Amino acid sequence: MVLLHALGDQGTTWEPVLSRFATEYRVFAPDLSGHGRSEWSGRYAFENYRDDVVGFLDVLGLDQVVLVGHSMGGVIAYLVAIRQPDRVDRLIIEDVAPPRPRDRPIPTRPEGELGFDWNVAPSIIGQVNRGEPDFWSELVDISAPTLLIGGGTESHIPQEQLAEVRSLIPACELVSVPAGHYVHKSMPEMFGQATLDWLASAQTPKQDD
Repeated sequence: MVLLHALGDQGTTWEPVLSRFATEYRVFAPDLSGHGRSEWSGRYAFENYRDDVVGFLDVLGLDQVVLVGHSMGGVIAYLVAIRQPDRVDRLIIEDVAPPRPRDRPIPTRPEGELGFDWNVAPSIIGQVNRGEPDFWSELVDISAPTLLIGGGTESHIPQEQLAEVRSLIPACELVSVPAGHYVHKSMPEMFGQATLDWLASAQTPKQDD
């Protein structure tokens, strides 16, 4: 199981659910580029992150993974599942939909030392604001059984977009947990249980000959 964190977070954000998942899986929670202990290159885009994750899987020799992504990490997980469908056995997305054009302001850099490269924020938020229509059109190509976990009305993410994603991915379920954007932090027990229950019951769809 590979866990991909949100913008501004690190792999340690998954600690509330890490031990629960580790009872069933060998778990990896890397710091994405520009975050924590990973390289801070100053140049960031979803496609670059996708390639980084594929390279990470290559280095570790991980041929079949459960890929879990939250927020920015969820978009990256979508892209990995589209690029390497045979490698992603199950896909779990926490409270994010692919980018749609919007006008989200770029926040001002907080004062003091940060645990991530601030250049990630304008780069990724700018890419989200521009929208990525190809991301949406390629969702139909995701072959992995997929679970979407939405944060409910407490989240700033439009939950109707998650419902739209559910309708596009061939094998997809959507559950709502009224916890806001950080479901795995606010309600770790519920997030972990929903994830493991779904993984235990999900069946790989049969492929046509």
